[in-house]
Amino acid sequence: MKKPSALNLTVYIIVRIVVLSNGVLALVDGRIFTALQCLLSLVLFMLPTLLERRFKIELPSTLELIVILFIFASTFLGEVGGYYDRYRLWDTLLHVTSGFLTTAIGFSMIDILNRSEHVKFTLSAGFVALFAFCFSMTIGVVWEFYEFAMDMIFVTDMQKDTIVHEFSSVLLDLPAARVESAVLNGVELDGWLDIGLIDTMKDLLVCAVGAVMFSVFGYIYVKTREQKWITRLMPRKK
Repeated sequence: MKKPSALNLTVYIIVRIVVLSNGVLALVDGRIFTALQCLLSLVLFMLPTLLERRFKIELPSTLELIVILFIFASTFLGEVGGYYDRYRLWDTLLHVTSGFLTTAIGFSMIDILNRSEHVKFTLSAGFVALFAFCFSMTIGVVWEFYEFAMDMIFVTDMQKDTIVHEFSSVLLDLPAARVESAVLNGVELDGWLDIGLIDTMKDLLVCAVGAVMFSVFGYIYVKTREQKWITRLMPRKK
């Protein structure tokens, strides 16, 4: 069994203590949904270990640390700590990071096949980069499906609302409409309320930015075997 580095072990202990203590306090205070979110974070912290055992791969320490911090930043700080509302760029930065990381996973899947003696074909660097990008974007789309389902079924607001001041509509026969104010259930707004479309498209766009970034680096790595730092972000076969 792989022994975690001192840094990784320290981070594991700290994040688990923080999440567990907040979960217990939420449960005592009767905040069941918050307690469940903390429980979800604790379960997701086990994901790297489960993946290693299930697929018989080894996650580099750097990748493992980034994954744990990403889970902590998204499921705990973002949802429980309210960072998505307090810091406008928090969600954007996380989606860029997710695009970067999932592209690394896509690259490693093909790279493992390319190195395998049981596989009778070798894929070009360009195809590997394209596959990794598409893999990352597919994960991003599935996540947006999840956010939409949560909003529809449990009436959450994972697809954040946005106030816009101009829009076009075929349904209303408006090629372009400027909205100075609107009233929704007695609440006066200083524009038109978009209920998730802009947020969803922005998330997918920044996810694509992260995916393109790693795709370029990954292409260079597969083509030349340079950019050795990339191996710190790519799972490998045990």
